[in-house]
Amino acid sequence: MCTTCGCASGETRIEGQAVDHDHPHHHHEHEHEHGHGHGHGHGHGHGHGGAPQHSDHDEHWHQHEDGTWHRHAHEARDPAAALDYGSGPARAHAPGLSQARMVQIEQDILAKNDQYAAVNRQRLFDAAVLALNLVSSPGSGKTTLLTRTLTHLKAEMPLAVIEGDQETAFDAERIRATGVPALQINTGKGCHLDAHMVGQALDQLELPEGGMLFIENVGNLVCPAAFDLGEAAKVVILSVTEGADKPLKYPDMFHAARLLLINKIDLLPYVDFDLDEAIAHARRVNPGLEVLPLSATSGEGFDAWLGWLKTRLEDVKGGRIRSLEAQLAKLKGA
Repeated sequence: MCTTCGCASGETRIEGQAVDHDHPHHHHEHEHEHGHGHGHGHGHGHGHGGAPQHSDHDEHWHQHEDGTWHRHAHEARDPAAALDYGSGPARAHAPGLSQARMVQIEQDILAKNDQYAAVNRQRLFDAAVLALNLVSSPGSGKTTLLTRTLTHLKAEMPLAVIEGDQETAFDAERIRATGVPALQINTGKGCHLDAHMVGQALDQLELPEGGMLFIENVGNLVCPAAFDLGEAAKVVILSVTEGADKPLKYPDMFHAARLLLINKIDLLPYVDFDLDEAIAHARRVNPGLEVLPLSATSGEGFDAWLGWLKTRLEDVKGGRIRSLEAQLAKLKGA
């Protein structure tokens, strides 16, 4: 059982085949120590990738000489606490365990996940792939948004999708109907994807080199916030048919995201949803959050979303080029 959220594990399937939870990725991962001026060192898996993203853990990043990035994660924290939302645990835990034991198990789970995520991130970075983790509540219009996005972009660049659902391959079939390859992960009773699942999916999926990989997570605004998959950024989708207070109710997710898409704005005349209030709540949780209102049905606001994607892809390609140049300069200096 995952004590981070209480969901069951061991039932994950990729394209109908059971996932081997003990199977390591087929890519290089190594351990090393970094010392710091503040009097301590860290031992950790070494993985690099594109631009650093927000996380719901205290962390800091540094950049290596070859242009790649490295993260040091510290103890998990509740971002809501700093916003005076009141006290209480950041996540639900399995009953029957002491608080200290629950914290230790949770830290172990997330630390192992981060090791797998680092391998995924390096792999995607090496292929100059922009990987985005799409997260939302069920019914936000995430799959409709994704299919419209793929239809617009498929003639311009390589694309691929990893589709996460507890059961069925309905959404993966919708993706494949656009002509874009999709790999289905069914989590069974699990309520989120993790980096190990994604790593095994990458083993089976042809990477869209120089293009984009969209990871459509299980519909849930809680647990996916805690699990880094190796993506460049989390993109959270909020529908106007939901409450404008969602960012305050589920602060971890909005804190972890880089971009908020407010979907179904074509319905604003018919629903009780205050767009400005929702944005204000989201930026109270995450002052640096980018926000784009749009409609996946009408296409309103879609040009801004597509422009954001293309800019982020250029960022990834630029980072990869700088990394290769730094490596070449180092070799010449040697």
